[in-house]
Amino acid sequence: MSDLLHIREIFSSIQGEGMLAGCRQIFVRLTGCNLGCRYCDTDFEPSAICHVESAPGSGIFINHPPPLSLHNVSALIEEWCLQLPGAHHSVSITGGEPLIHADTLVQWLPDFRKILPIHLETNGTLSDALKLVNRYLDYISMDMKLPSTAACSESLWGDHARFLQGAQGKHVSVKVVIGETTPDNEIRQVCELIAAVDATVPLFLQPLSLPDGTIGIPASHVLHLQGVASARLPDVRVIPQMHKLLGAL
Repeated sequence: MSDLLHIREIFSSIQGEGMLAGCRQIFVRLTGCNLGCRYCDTDFEPSAICHVESAPGSGIFINHPPPLSLHNVSALIEEWCLQLPGAHHSVSITGGEPLIHADTLVQWLPDFRKILPIHLETNGTLSDALKLVNRYLDYISMDMKLPSTAACSESLWGDHARFLQGAQGKHVSVKVVIGETTPDNEIRQVCELIAAVDATVPLFLQPLSLPDGTIGIPASHVLHLQGVASARLPDVRVIPQMHKLLGAL
């Protein structure tokens, strides 16, 4: 365990994806990831600088040398909540893949949770790490990786199934990024995996965002895939990355 953690950035913004889309959160982005998804557009690589907003939502960042201490980050979260009472729904622990830091998060999350609920954004592959921190989580947004869009080096279906099983008892949702080449069988496999654990888990289909800001899937294919999923699960929603549409962080 450690009082120090390598954090890439801390900022206040609107959650743009999944079950809490539209809610304002304090984002704590950790460094590193265990995967290398083709569509990833997030800078989570370790750096000699941690970017921290000067004020919540200002978009102006102050550079701090990492790693940061639990005391300083907790104090910052408390200060932002005092500056904007009631504005923040939760703290979003994101990355990269936050669960590669599970040994440290076991120490950090209880302090954060005294201030705000905890929302974990994860690629849903590290079920053993989830066991370490699960009792401190309120919301889990699990990103299932489709071969057609993520192009990961190996199939992750078994890892995703174990993770979703371990996430039960929390407010858990599943997100998949869909593109123009996403086939029906991948969506069916996602649905079968969810239904085998809990068919009431919401499924979010997120149209692929291209580097130039356009959407990388025709609307007709989005609607087709939503129909495929809705025949198997009761709660299937389509949400693009709202924060990008707003021009927010």
